[in-house]
Amino acid sequence: MSFLASPWFYWSIVVIYCATVLGLAGVIVSENRNPLKSLAWVTVLLTLPVGGLLLYIFFGRSIKNTRMISRRKKRALKRLEERAAPFPKPSGEDPIAFTRENVQLAMMAMKLNDSRFMDSSRVEIFTTGREKFHRLKEDIKAARKCISLQYYIFEDDVLGQEIASLLIAKAREGVTVRVIYDDIGSISVSRKFYRAMGEAGVQVYPFFRVAFPPFATRINWRNHRKIVTIDNRVGYIGGMNIADRYVDGSRKFPRWRDTHLRITGHAVAALRYSFAVDWNFMGQPLDLDPEETPNEPEPTGLKASMQLVTSGPTDMWSNIELLLLKAIGDARKRVWIQTPYFLPPESMLRALQAAALARVDVRIMVPRHSDSRILTYASRSYVSESLRAGIKFYSYTAGMLHAKTVIVDDDFSSVGSANIDFRSFDYNFESNMMLYGEEVNTNLRRIFFDDMHSCVRIHLPSWRRRPLGSKIAESVCRLLAPIL
Repeated sequence: MSFLASPWFYWSIVVIYCATVLGLAGVIVSENRNPLKSLAWVTVLLTLPVGGLLLYIFFGRSIKNTRMISRRKKRALKRLEERAAPFPKPSGEDPIAFTRENVQLAMMAMKLNDSRFMDSSRVEIFTTGREKFHRLKEDIKAARKCISLQYYIFEDDVLGQEIASLLIAKAREGVTVRVIYDDIGSISVSRKFYRAMGEAGVQVYPFFRVAFPPFATRINWRNHRKIVTIDNRVGYIGGMNIADRYVDGSRKFPRWRDTHLRITGHAVAALRYSFAVDWNFMGQPLDLDPEETPNEPEPTGLKASMQLVTSGPTDMWSNIELLLLKAIGDARKRVWIQTPYFLPPESMLRALQAAALARVDVRIMVPRHSDSRILTYASRSYVSESLRAGIKFYSYTAGMLHAKTVIVDDDFSSVGSANIDFRSFDYNFESNMMLYGEEVNTNLRRIFFDDMHSCVRIHLPSWRRRPLGSKIAESVCRLLAPIL
């Protein structure tokens, strides 16, 4: 009898497998995660032979408290940021009229994320890819020193080729050009596209390259940020990726409605700092310039004070989620949210319900159909309990609503890459710009109100009459919400 056919061999495999599963179950319990998540993973491990183990390896591991950058390098980057934006912490005596709630939010962001408060900045708001990418291409052409560009998706299509050609041209002029793309977000793009940029002098790298088998466990952690800085003069942040659909729509959607910001002034230093941390995390040298000087804002655009808040699976806290929870809890007039997927953690759902029950004007705008059928069904599963609390739900019908905007009262807003869902708060590397000031808030409210003309408001009586099949699909997809 051969060794592989012996009963002893099979029993050894069974014992090793059971020991591995029980050991992982012990690790999950010892991590003191959300009890529902821990129980779900333990159940998966115990009830799905082999498959449960593979699911956990790919999607269940935690990398919280993993240091993305050494303390020494972090201090060096912070000195660069402070030279470019030498402003004190916010207080009641700051130039703009801060409410007590906003002062607390700003201090909280500093505590959670070491996020410096940036005054003396201006912002332009883009709601179409056509206007945003037109300005971005003009800024790239004007670059003289350095371009840092980071996107979750960098497609090899008409727009992608245009941006790539501009970056290559600037690299050949001697401008330092750095590009980060997410390996999963851009998985459909041929490596030849990025290799061509690299051969032309562009420093281009994937974030968390997924190669089988050694790095397959990275598949669940994605860099969803969309950040650009050019010459410490201008920066971009928001929800738009580099792809034709953000300009011309797609076969499925006539329009992709998104929100993106162009920023000048001291807040650009915060965007540079975020990019440098990610760049160093990939093993690349830090972007340090000892000759850096403070960046003055352009005379155009809306005045605003800002804080860049980043979050990711390596952080101790869910930074963006906690800040939004604080803002929602402090709301006195309104909480208006635009998000492509509404899969809120229990704490955020309860905060929104509590605000609505306290007669705060809570409005949630989502697309009627998103780019994922599963996520569409999962999002709809939260509608009934939200409506019962008095939350107003709006279904956007003019295309794919991809904006990630939160508007609270008259002087706080958030625009960035984070959706209101488990993945953005727990698994993705995200970045949102927190905006303090009435001018920006007023403009974002106007944009929200304009989008309402392309929406159908959902009312509870009619919502309850939707088909039974839809209700079943929603309930099933909601079970997958924590890993979607």
